[in-house]
Amino acid sequence: MTDEPAAPVPAVGAVVWKGDRVLLIRRGHPPRQGAWSLPGGRQHMGETVNEAAEREIREETGIAIRVLDVAAVVDIFDRGPDGAVATHYTVVDVVAEWTSGEARAGDDAAEVAWAAPDELARYDLTPKVLEVIGIAAKKRGGRRT
Repeated sequence: MTDEPAAPVPAVGAVVWKGDRVLLIRRGHPPRQGAWSLPGGRQHMGETVNEAAEREIREETGIAIRVLDVAAVVDIFDRGPDGAVATHYTVVDVVAEWTSGEARAGDDAAEVAWAAPDELARYDLTPKVLEVIGIAAKKRGGRRT
């Protein structure tokens, strides 16, 4: 018998743009508590990816978004001390634009920040998060809000 999860957990993340800045959150809870990342969370039964992204961003940051496209699909594994998979999330990251609201930390976020591309290094983002932001920037093109 194994303690590994029976299946991956579907989740969403969002690369949210407001002008030339991208929304980041500092995670308030495990996994990766205290780390800066993209906002997002679990997809609920009966929710589309876009609906899940809109809900999660509203819950975590208090803002409304418009989803433009899928940026990337990322698998995130957390392993226990013995190396066994403890959690496995399959995250659909979307490209989105801010539409209204003032960003504030809520739900699972301890802090929020709007960061310009040349400021991303100070947030110690994972290489995968930086890659997804780059993909989202290309898919977004020259749009400005």
